[in-house]
Formats: sequence, C-alpha cells, structure tokens
Amino acid sequence: DQIVGFVHGQVSAMSFQRQQTPASIRTNVGHNALSVRFSYEDAHQAVGNIRTSFASFWESECAAMKAQLVEMDPLNTGRVPLSKFYGTGLDAEWRFGESEAYLRDLGALDETSTWRGKQVIIPNYIQGASNCIVSAEHYSVCCTNECESMIAEIESTIAAPVARVSEILPLVGNMTSQTTVDHDDPPKLEGALTVQLEQIAASNSGMVPLHGRLFAQWLHYAFPHECMFPVKAGTAVSLSPDRYGDGYIATQREMKLHAATSNMDAANASEMGREDLQWMSQWSPEEELMSDYAELQASSLSKSKVMLGLVALLVMFAFLGAVGFSHRASFAGSPAYVNQPDVKTTHFV
Repeated sequence: DQIVGFVHGQVSAMSFQRQQTPASIRTNVGHNALSVRFSYEDAHQAVGNIRTSFASFWESECAAMKAQLVEMDPLNTGRVPLSKFYGTGLDAEWRFGESEAYLRDLGALDETSTWRGKQVIIPNYIQGASNCIVSAEHYSVCCTNECESMIAEIESTIAAPVARVSEILPLVGNMTSQTTVDHDDPPKLEGALTVQLEQIAASNSGMVPLHGRLFAQWLHYAFPHECMFPVKAGTAVSLSPDRYGDGYIATQREMKLHAATSNMDAANASEMGREDLQWMSQWSPEEELMSDYAELQASSLSKSKVMLGLVALLVMFAFLGAVGFSHRASFAGSPAYVNQPDVKTTHFV
C-alpha cells in the first residue's frame, strides 16, 4: 500500500507541475494541462521520476527497520538474539521472518556466543539481499550503507592506505553515529577496542591497513549498528529470496520455537555488561587485504626473516658450544690424557 501511495504521489506531483508550467514552454505543446489523461511521454517521465527517487523513499523503510532492531539491542552490541528477532517477526507484517539457514548464508547470523546463543547481526541483516526492494540482474535498490560515509571521512583525513594507532583513535573517537534521533554519542574505544587495534598494527610493522578485513572488523565493533561485520571470503552469499528458493522464509512453527526459548534470563542479561556477554566473541584474526600492500607486507616479511636469522644464529652458537664442551669433556676423561704426567695446567688471572 505504501508503494502504491508513493506511485500515486509521483503522478500527482507530475500533474501539478504540468499545470503550473506555461503552455509556451511545455515540451508537449498540444497536450491539455487540465486533461486527466496521460500521453506516452507523460508515462515515461513518471517512470523516470519513480526510478530516480524510489531509493530515498525506501530508505524510510530501512530507518524504521533499523529502529526496531536497535530497540532490541540495549547493550549496543550490534546483535539481536534470534529468539527476540523471531518474537518480533511473529507480530510484524512481513519483517524478521527469514529462516535461520538463509540468515547464515547471508552472513547475518552470529553463532559464537555461548551466553546469548544465535544472534542476528543488525547491519549485516539490514544490508542483506532480503531487504533490497528491487533485485534486478544488473542492479539492486537496497538500504543505504551508513558506514561508507565514516570510511570516506577516515580516508580523506588520513590520505594514505595505512595509519598509526595514534592517528586512528582520536579521529574515530570524534565521529558519531546517528543511531536514533536522541543518540549521537561517540564510540567508546578504550579497553578491548584499543587493544585489538594495537594488535592489528603490531602484525603490520606498526601500521594499520585501512582497506583490510581486520580494520573493517574493528570498525564494526566501534559502530555496531552502522558498519557490517566482514565475514570471511567465500562464507556468505548475496542471493535474493526468489533466487535462494523456498527455504528463505522460516515457518511459523520454527519462529514460535525460537521465540519461546531463551538462552538466559532477560533480567540477568540486563544486569551484565558487554564484556560479560562476550560481545566480541565473533572476532577472528584472519586478515584479507582489499588493496595492494606489497610494500607493507615486504617490510613485515623482512623483519620476520631478520628475527628468524637471529634465532638460527643463537641456536647454531648454542649447538657449537655444546659440541665443544662435549669434545673437551671426552678428551679430558680419556686414558691418554690421564697417564701423561708432564701435562701442565695453566691458569690465567
């Protein structure tokens, strides 16, 4: 109904604009501005207007969907327990009904937490193919990726493919995410997030690659409602529901079973912090660089070779020392050595 209303609104806007346009400058001069009929050119113009403005219209639906999911995530983990997800889906008109298998294949299901069980990753779900209102062969109309503007700000400020931790922390710390109208607080980067960023830099010669999976993963935990969790290459597929098949939607029985079960009491969960709930349990150390970092990798490889060389030298000296000591000990204990009375021992002071 909303889409039909949007189309009617576009046609009404075109009619009003045509009535306000003087006949002398109308392209279709022979057409009566007061006529309720439309020519082929009018229909073509209306379709063009709908095509160019539909994405912004659909974004309001995306915002409403995000608000519902964020409301189910009071601890700001970027995740919603599957039981809550399906519990809301049972009361919704059409949202939150994707099957567990489809969510997993989309890369929108976190199954690493022993406390909270299976959880839907909010930005991955919003960006999922199931929420694209148009999925054509060559393009799709989906929800806006809110993380892109943050990445663009980082890129324009750093102006380099890599950066030091001391550059990233103050820059990202001053950024805000407009999760809701009343929420625009900067991210809390102290603690685990700072440690993780330092570990990324430590494995890359003190620099953080800005176009790699690890930094994207770090951004997700800094902005859990805006930045997608970067699943490993080859572990997720972006298939629209019609291409995925009948298994994309969960049955009412499956949804009720999930909604009726809970891995922990809600009251206990509200008393626990993010650390207690294993909010970063999905973190993985595998890097996947999306750009050419050959120089950085060569530097890291060179340092690794130097360390290996030093270790090899130490092992070799230790081995030679052990061999020399063994040789002296065996020589000193031999009969030829013991029976020689003229052998003198000299001590240097």
